[in-house]
Amino acid sequence: MSFLSIWYIYKMNMEFYNQIATSSAHRKSRDDNKNFIFLHSEYLNELTEIAFNTKDKNHHKACWILELICEERMELFIPFIDGFCGNLKNYKSDSAIRSISKIGLFLVKNKNIHLSENQEEKIIETFLDWLIDSDKAANAAYSMRTLFILGKKYNWINDELKALLSRDCSHQTAGYKFAVKDILKQLK
Repeated sequence: MSFLSIWYIYKMNMEFYNQIATSSAHRKSRDDNKNFIFLHSEYLNELTEIAFNTKDKNHHKACWILELICEERMELFIPFIDGFCGNLKNYKSDSAIRSISKIGLFLVKNKNIHLSENQEEKIIETFLDWLIDSDKAANAAYSMRTLFILGKKYNWINDELKALLSRDCSHQTAGYKFAVKDILKQLK
């Protein structure tokens, strides 16, 4: 590979990284980046590298975009599932966890994706932690819905969910209370 080729690749990578870094939470910004990936799928690997690198200050922005990609075209994400599951425990930012927990829900709901037992264990363990620790209604709601689906395969999860969701949630938001009520109703 020539110096010029290496320089061009580096320049394109920096331009893409800057595109992610300057993006915002606004739906148009996230949609523009999602559509860019749909047109240039060769950048999906770089997007996942940013999203999975929780030490990168922009990882949450990459997670926002990845969520939209998975919502529309989960098949593009299949090569990255193992890396996704292996990295779950590293997420601490509520902004990233919201998107990551939603991607987890998409994964377990998708009939065409078959997660390994190890991948499911990592999702279960992390999502239980998030459900216990999260003060954010959306993060908790996506976690509990994901766990509910996995509870159809692993019965013990339903017992854990019942215990966790039966705690006092009077200090929680209306959205959280609705999700709890819905899941508890389905667990009966």
